[in-house]
Amino acid sequence: MSKDPYEILGVEKSADEKTIKSAYRKLAKKYHPDLNPGNKEAAEKFRDISAANDILSDPAKRTAFDQGEIDFEGKPTYRQQNYNDFADNTGGQRYHQYSHHDFNGGNNEDIFRNIFGGFGGFGGRSGGFSGFEDTNRDAHYSIEIDFMDAALGNKKMITMPDGKTLNITIPAGINDGQQLKLKGQGQKSQGKEPAGDAYVEVKLKPHRFFTRNNNDINLDVPISIDEAILGKKIKVPTIHGPVEVSIPKGAANGMKLRLKGKGIKGADEYIKLKIEMPDNIDSELEDAIRKWAEKHSYHPRKYMEAI
Repeated sequence: MSKDPYEILGVEKSADEKTIKSAYRKLAKKYHPDLNPGNKEAAEKFRDISAANDILSDPAKRTAFDQGEIDFEGKPTYRQQNYNDFADNTGGQRYHQYSHHDFNGGNNEDIFRNIFGGFGGFGGRSGGFSGFEDTNRDAHYSIEIDFMDAALGNKKMITMPDGKTLNITIPAGINDGQQLKLKGQGQKSQGKEPAGDAYVEVKLKPHRFFTRNNNDINLDVPISIDEAILGKKIKVPTIHGPVEVSIPKGAANGMKLRLKGKGIKGADEYIKLKIEMPDNIDSELEDAIRKWAEKHSYHPRKYMEAI
């Protein structure tokens, strides 16, 4: 007797896609071989759960199973009697009624193709029926990774929601929303077809200091008044480690400096200088600035006088 995918997943025949998906994930996590090493019963249960999900998560396969056109393994079913199941809504026949003698003579391959042509294919010169084509074996996941892992690349072992563990290589410079394809890491086929692929969508966590513009790195660097006026060599962070940078004398607020090759994959890092005032203006600094202002006539807003 053929197995029932609805009973295996514990859902009603009227269950919607969300209910089926939830039931599959719960059972797959419980019976996954990685979580039940050496347990043959759990392994068999996991295979049945995967096969049931393969049928019910695909609308075409689910309809075919409900109508008795394929079995639990996705293979076509047929009866050796008149085929009256293919009538259209008006009562007319869409196909010739094939009787028992039709399978004993004539071209069996043509008969099978006429009846089941929409659900599978024939292989090779032998004319053997290959069964229901398994087209829904790809798995889709989403992971969140650190900014630095995305910038420099890394290797990660991740556990998916269904309990499956995957080893992935994160290429340097991967972008937010980009997908990684893991060939053969999707759902296994019930037949001879290869396993599906796993697609992992990458979400990037923001960094405390760095931001990205393609492969360039941007960084705001605070400097003091004396560093801006007198100039100074300071250390600034890059994704490759700290480097020494010379702040020119008289550096203006918002000035940008380029650090060649310090970005992602040979791109650059751009630092933006931000002059910060001290927390407290003491009398010494106030007197020094007042004396300087009395001796110099510096008017930074002179160009606005004509407005």
